[in-house]
Amino acid sequence: MLEVVASWPPVVQALLATLFTWGVTALGASAVFFTRDVGRRVLDAMLGFAAGVMIAASYWSLLAPSIEMAEGGLLPAWFPAVTGFLAGAIFLRGIDLVLPHLHLNARISEAEGIKTEWQRSILMVLAITLHNIPEGLAVGVAFGAAATGDTAALGGAIALAIGIGLQNFPEGIAVAAPLRRSGMSPLKSFWYGQLSAVVEPIAGVIGVLAVTVARPLLPYALAFAAGAMIFVVVEEVIPESQRGGNIDLATTSTMIGFALMMLLDVALG
Repeated sequence: MLEVVASWPPVVQALLATLFTWGVTALGASAVFFTRDVGRRVLDAMLGFAAGVMIAASYWSLLAPSIEMAEGGLLPAWFPAVTGFLAGAIFLRGIDLVLPHLHLNARISEAEGIKTEWQRSILMVLAITLHNIPEGLAVGVAFGAAATGDTAALGGAIALAIGIGLQNFPEGIAVAAPLRRSGMSPLKSFWYGQLSAVVEPIAGVIGVLAVTVARPLLPYALAFAAGAMIFVVVEEVIPESQRGGNIDLATTSTMIGFALMMLLDVALG
């Protein structure tokens, strides 16, 4: 199977992988067709799981390959990883300051970014969209790296796509369920839930094109995606998972998510 996938152009690989992660988000959002409400404990556990997956993916699939690729170069091996990591965080912080968005379960007065009169539902979708950008970039860059035959193997890129997909399932629920609970129709709640991940295929294609055109950027690009993901985890996912008071449950779920992503990456990579 890997031999077949390896024969495809890296852009096709990244596009199909991010369409998969988008599809899993839609699958999570489809829960609103079967239930009007999802308990806060369930949502907190799912968000904690997503945080664990993202943290593990940031190291095993992105930072470690970045450091290994840079070994033997003109600069110290740590330089691309540190530079790219901080650049990714700064990039996400810049978007965070500009893009209007509202974190899950927050009051409308707590909306961040440029002030607008947009509806709560739009602002919530934009909040999840914000942290789907680095996820799409990460998958695209990983497939671009695998195409070079370097450290980040195709199996590792596939593992990353699977891990991102797994944690996208609760994200779809986390957007769609509050909208359904507020009285929005199931179809409209589903639409907004899946819409939050539409940016992933776009970011994935951009990521893979960037690193295939400029291969020396690979170590920086891998670390950039890692920094962007860690920023999202620390700034949004973990605080939101513990906001409802289910701290122990959310923490345990984070550990499980980390362990599962580590298992996937080591086993497939």
